[in-house]
Amino acid sequence: MENYSVLLSVYSCEKAENLRQAMNSMWCQTVPTDDFVLVCDGPLTEELDAVIEDMQAAHPELQVIRLEKNGGLGNALNAGIRHCRNELIARMDSDDISRPDRCEKQLKAFAVHPEISLCSGIVEEFTDSPEKTESKRVPPETREEILAFAKKRNPFNHPCMMYKKTAVQAAGGYQDFYLLEDYFLWIRMLQKGYVGYNIQESLLWMRAGSALFRRRAGRKYAKSQMALFRYMKETGFISGRQYIKSSMIRTALSLLPNCMRQLFYNMALRKTGAKL
Repeated sequence: MENYSVLLSVYSCEKAENLRQAMNSMWCQTVPTDDFVLVCDGPLTEELDAVIEDMQAAHPELQVIRLEKNGGLGNALNAGIRHCRNELIARMDSDDISRPDRCEKQLKAFAVHPEISLCSGIVEEFTDSPEKTESKRVPPETREEILAFAKKRNPFNHPCMMYKKTAVQAAGGYQDFYLLEDYFLWIRMLQKGYVGYNIQESLLWMRAGSALFRRRAGRKYAKSQMALFRYMKETGFISGRQYIKSSMIRTALSLLPNCMRQLFYNMALRKTGAKL
């Protein structure tokens, strides 16, 4: 199988134990990486630095990139991509846990479908322990399904994405778009003709809970979503009617009380495991 790089970004608000679990889940893959890039997005806590020191001692292949100040996820990932040595890059968040065979399955998908540049899969969400998952997000599988779904919602699970470095860079990489940097990148890549695929198997356990839904709230997030759908309309990716419908739905969800928004996501979109 092809070699691949792991790309992970961490900032000061992360818990040290979460980072340790996330990194260990990538070191323990059935097909191991030969290149792990960790981007420190600004100064970190002593606890986080201690975890990183342990990882460097145990894994000489770990590259640690330290940015002087916190510039956001997109900026950190762009910096990390430039240091990745392989064409295939496996994204990882600092508080999630990859299944041991995650990367093996994704590498096989790239081998079977050489036309693809983006490959994600199912994530299972948990609050306290990955042994007690509460819901899951099942993205659309094929190119046609992904294109149709992308007009309404993010068609990939970013925390378990594997993509081609050259394709991401050709599309302009991550760009500043409040909490939607990944969705904006996928849209631009799909518009350029790059092909995506989602494995219909669970690849990762994702920490959820109320904090996840609080990030999807407020006027700033609502404006960001409207701006993204406006871009899609202006570039011909969606119709004017689709723009109005999506903007209204997204704005309403962003302004709901957090408990009601969480209830909606869990009951209407995730509980059954149906494709979202």
